[in-house]
Amino acid sequence: MSKQDSIPVGNAKTIKQIFSRQTTVSVDIAASPETIWKLLTDAASYPAWNSTILEMNGKIAAGGKIELRAKLAPTRVFKLKIKEFVPHQRLVWGDAMGTRVFTLSENSNNRTCLTMSEKIGGPLFPLFARMIPPFDESFNQFAADLKTACEAAA
Repeated sequence: MSKQDSIPVGNAKTIKQIFSRQTTVSVDIAASPETIWKLLTDAASYPAWNSTILEMNGKIAAGGKIELRAKLAPTRVFKLKIKEFVPHQRLVWGDAMGTRVFTLSENSNNRTCLTMSEKIGGPLFPLFARMIPPFDESFNQFAADLKTACEAAA
């Protein structure tokens, strides 16, 4: 059984290590990968459907860049690069401190499993790890908001 297999659907799990921290959530959505992908790649619409995001600007596309402000750190603007862009399957964005990965896996009956994982860390991580708030609640909310928005659009 892989680490991903042990993560309860819709319930974020964080794995802490000395030099990193990784939070993962999975959710089963009654929508096609295309429907989910459309929302995940529309930066301007994030604040309308996602209660964890205050503002997002830029282009979510291969080679694109985005800037976002999140409720967890409302005074900070995260400047992120799109690192991977595989339509309807995999989206990766991040900066020097962390990387967020979205993976879509189509199930039966027009359902899709979305897994979102973010790993933050580096050699200096132990010095500031205590200043970074936990992501679990925010990840659960992100997944719930995405599920609601996609199922309403499907």
